[in-house]
Amino acid sequence: MVRLAIFAVLSAILGLMSRASLGAPRTHGFWRFWAWECILVLFIVNFISIRQWFGDPWSVRQLVSWILLFGSVIPAAWGAHALRRHGHPDHRRTDDTSLIGIEKTTRLVTTGAFRHIRHPLYSSLLLLAWGVFLKHPTWGGGGVALSASALLLATARVEEKENLRYFGEAYRAYMERTKRFLPFLL
Repeated sequence: MVRLAIFAVLSAILGLMSRASLGAPRTHGFWRFWAWECILVLFIVNFISIRQWFGDPWSVRQLVSWILLFGSVIPAAWGAHALRRHGHPDHRRTDDTSLIGIEKTTRLVTTGAFRHIRHPLYSSLLLLAWGVFLKHPTWGGGGVALSASALLLATARVEEKENLRYFGEAYRAYMERTKRFLPFLL
């Protein structure tokens, strides 16, 4: 019952933050909201006990999980910093009302994490989802983690179309020289 209440409150907060996107299913924010929901489900379901998260700390599963969880901080922090510093976010950018905060960039960012991948913030969410999944892997949790991954891929694809409309050929050239989520791989 407590978990359901926590899920409801956190979902309401995510819904409030994403309210413009939820009314616009063709925006990246719509798909990102559902990816966030999947990750929230993983947290709620997989945080069964502290013992499960911290027990058997030297097992391969736990080590990989912690590497993914701590690793998720790097692209998030590095990407957010680059967007703030080099993207010149401007609240007056009104071409897409579903953009939030640092997404309202007015300059194409190709430095920092963006030098290597187009979506460091989504990479961070992928690492987070799989890191949480590995804390208590189940078939259902695997389905939710796969769903989060598919939704983040959909989010990235839609955002790329939005960026092509806003930044034009500069973004197309940027796409040709970078990977989507993982440097040199994907």
